[in-house]
Amino acid sequence: MTLIIFGFLMKKKGCVITIAQQKGGVGKTTIAAHLAVALSQKRNKVAVIDVDPQGSIKHWYELRENRLGDDYTGIYFSSTSGWKINSELSTLKQDYDYIIIDSPPHIETDAKTVIKVADLVIIPVQPSPADLWATKASASLSSSEKIPYKLLLNRVPHNSKFAEAVIKEYPKNIFKTQLGNRVAFVSCLAEGKCVTETQPKSPAAVEIKSLVTEVCSMLQGLSKNKVAA
Repeated sequence: MTLIIFGFLMKKKGCVITIAQQKGGVGKTTIAAHLAVALSQKRNKVAVIDVDPQGSIKHWYELRENRLGDDYTGIYFSSTSGWKINSELSTLKQDYDYIIIDSPPHIETDAKTVIKVADLVIIPVQPSPADLWATKASASLSSSEKIPYKLLLNRVPHNSKFAEAVIKEYPKNIFKTQLGNRVAFVSCLAEGKCVTETQPKSPAAVEIKSLVTEVCSMLQGLSKNKVAA
């Protein structure tokens, strides 16, 4: 009976993953879309919430709807902000395994809210000093709220020395998976798709699948800790 109960708890719905970064242009939307699709391909029910006023992931989803049809997008989409965020999450947690939030590029009210409600915060960082400096706001807020977070090195050139510097500064809070500086990640978005759909055996797709494995493993570990507590 204990094993059955434990298994049920491990599979609880409503894991919230927030993609956050104070600096714009770091690939938050690209990562959110790719995570959502890849998790859906593993037979999970996935929802995406767009809190970014720029609405980039909304445009991608609309393309996806137009090309694939309402019933074949594979994910649910919602655009919201302010006080509606908590209400929307409360509803979605009942029906979806994963909820991916694309947050705005600053650390003001809505960005703080979607960090506080997360089970895991993913902070994209490109191998540049400006990106690393901007990372500290989201990392500090996550830490102060006791929300687990990890940095994701994105658009990493081959043999990047700066990537090594990021790893040294955040040795315990960084994904092993790195996303390369690949055209494939961006070009597929123009089709309303993701690279695990358009080029499923490509290096880019392998990186996304590796990231999904790490994310799922981390969330399972967090669930185990909650059960143990």
